[in-house]
Amino acid sequence: MKAIVVPRYGGPEVLSYEDVADPVPGEGEVLVRVEAASLNFADVLLRVGRYHQGADPPTIPGLDVGGTIGALGPGVSGLQVGQRVAAGLGGGGYAELAVARASLVWPLPDTVSTETGAAFPIAGITAYNILALAGRLAPGETVVVHSAAGGVGTTASQLARLLGAGLVIGTVGTAAKAQAAREAGCHEVIVRGEEDVAVRVNELTAGAGADVILDSIAGPTLTGGFDYLAPFGRLVAFGISSGEPGQALSSQLHPLNRAVVGYSSGHYRRYRPDALRPAAEAVLGLLADGRLRLVVGARFPLAEAAHAHALIESRASIGKILLAP
Repeated sequence: MKAIVVPRYGGPEVLSYEDVADPVPGEGEVLVRVEAASLNFADVLLRVGRYHQGADPPTIPGLDVGGTIGALGPGVSGLQVGQRVAAGLGGGGYAELAVARASLVWPLPDTVSTETGAAFPIAGITAYNILALAGRLAPGETVVVHSAAGGVGTTASQLARLLGAGLVIGTVGTAAKAQAAREAGCHEVIVRGEEDVAVRVNELTAGAGADVILDSIAGPTLTGGFDYLAPFGRLVAFGISSGEPGQALSSQLHPLNRAVVGYSSGHYRRYRPDALRPAAEAVLGLLADGRLRLVVGARFPLAEAAHAHALIESRASIGKILLAP
């Protein structure tokens, strides 16, 4: 089969389009014929050697795909060959064939396209869980969604409103992304670097602050979140796209009953895959009835994965980026 291989750590140019051996599903595994693979920032971190759960080179990136089941490994039940599915992977998605644990394979409703299925596992499950599980969002609360024009951000902005948030504030890196954040459901959008996020959030909330902050950037963005996190508020840290860790002081937490909660779909995928199913089923239901849409901003042939990586690293991408074998 054809696949994209990371032969060594480096820039997008190291990605190599190669012939590799077809994978074979083992006990409890499913072989998926990939029709679309989703690009995640974790793939970039894997390529440069900074992904905390990544395999060493040579390795095939790709954490979620959409396609049809090609074969079932021993012990798999409830799924069938030819079925359209989305699958979460530990890697290997940038390929014509991929192997997934059966517990991380979800049949797609008739009204959900295979392309949407490819975009759904990381963006959909992560967005739902950072709001409902880690963020414990309650009706009427205020949510700040950083990187609101990205794959998780556009999904989380929609889900926040569907889950009853009273005010959804998005932040984006450039003014060009503001409209995408508004279309995804943000009531207000702040352009980081042009406006002081803390000042603006406190203005919009009449000084009350945000009840839930969703932060995949870390660094100064996370550290500065305590200037507008409300009493009893939850700051959910689920990424480090800035490359810098953020800092929290205990004195910023206990006096006001505030919390910092870490979340990683990848860690759940590895150690508690069954715990992802409630979020997966909830998101697929919302996609099936049209209340939620996953924003796809760009599509590339699999062989052009390097161009896709360059786009996401440029910070100019909107929504999800997909690769098609």
